[in-house]
Amino acid sequence: MNPVKAVFLSFVMLSAIALGGLGIYAADASSGHAPIDGYGVTASR
Repeated sequence: MNPVKAVFLSFVMLSAIALGGLGIYAADASSGHAPIDGYGVTASR
C-alpha cells in the first residue's frame, strides 16, 4: 500500500469514528437523559 492511500484511508477511518461519536452524542443529548460516566453511574445535578 502506498503512503498516499494509507493517509487517505486513515483520514476516512478517523472521520467516520468522529462522525459516529458526534451522532451518538447528538442523539443522547436530544433525548434529555441525565449524563452517565464510564462506570454507568448517573451524575447528580
